[in-house]
Amino acid sequence: MLSEIALHGNEDSAAPGLRSSAHMAHRTARVTMKRNQEVASVRRATGRMKMCRSIFVGLSTMDIVYRVDEFPAANTKVAAQSQSVYAGGPATNAAIACAHLAGEATLTTVVGRNALAGVIREELDRYSVQLIDLSPDFDGMPAISSVSVDKSGNRNVVSANAMRIPVPTAKADDELCRQARILMVDGHHMQACQAWAAAAQACGTPVVFDGGSWKDGTEELLKSVDTAICSADFIPPGCASTSDVFEFLRSRGVTNIAITNGSAPIQILSGRSSASVRVPQVEVVDTMGAGDILHGAYCYFASLGLGFVDALIEAAKIASESCRYAGTREWMQHPIA
Repeated sequence: MLSEIALHGNEDSAAPGLRSSAHMAHRTARVTMKRNQEVASVRRATGRMKMCRSIFVGLSTMDIVYRVDEFPAANTKVAAQSQSVYAGGPATNAAIACAHLAGEATLTTVVGRNALAGVIREELDRYSVQLIDLSPDFDGMPAISSVSVDKSGNRNVVSANAMRIPVPTAKADDELCRQARILMVDGHHMQACQAWAAAAQACGTPVVFDGGSWKDGTEELLKSVDTAICSADFIPPGCASTSDVFEFLRSRGVTNIAITNGSAPIQILSGRSSASVRVPQVEVVDTMGAGDILHGAYCYFASLGLGFVDALIEAAKIASESCRYAGTREWMQHPIA
């Protein structure tokens, strides 16, 4: 049976067959209380917020973002209203989001010693993200994404992925995996993702998979994955529907599965129980990086001890709120409602 969990802040659903408003209000209060208790416990134990370590393995890029009134037609040129440069990539954005929320984030990726490496390192330092460089001697250009965002928040992206970047055979840090509360892989730099995921699984650290799209090596990677949070664009071989994707992942041993589709409800499967989580609706300025922020926020809340559904509910609030602001960082300057 498909149940539905409302995600509207103080707004509750009272439709027949769904949980009552009173039950939903109680649930929201319980989740908030647990989260506050966890944070208070961290403060008492350490005198600081940063404690629950999350490891993120995957891609880092340079994102050059232009805001325009409308996208140019073929063979035309438009003037941008603004230009911003960020460190980007699924694992990188997730790590920065987690660190901003007071998690202790470690990013395992390729930065190297090219002309733009200093820009990436400086941003990671600014957000207190620890870097493990998979190829510190790499002197080629990093993956660069050119992103155009129009006044409606729609975006066009041209990007070079990580396939052209040589990465030495990676070996995971077993001790770091034992210390971590959670590890996330995005499937880029696949051998490194496989090595770190296997090491985390071996020491009992939960592994989260950011499934943006199917990549060579994903089948092997899934052997070490406990939780998969995938976009609607993640289509494994032989799958033609969301039900097919759920069954494919479940048959590979993935316990908790979520499939996102923009502002549409998040479909989830946990064990044999299915549900639909409604995403908070906001006035959208920019959806860039919202999925990455969802993954980073999920890892933060899961590292505090929240269960799969509760962590996903809290993460969806953060990701939706980020869409109210331009780029992948401006949301951090504003309180989350």
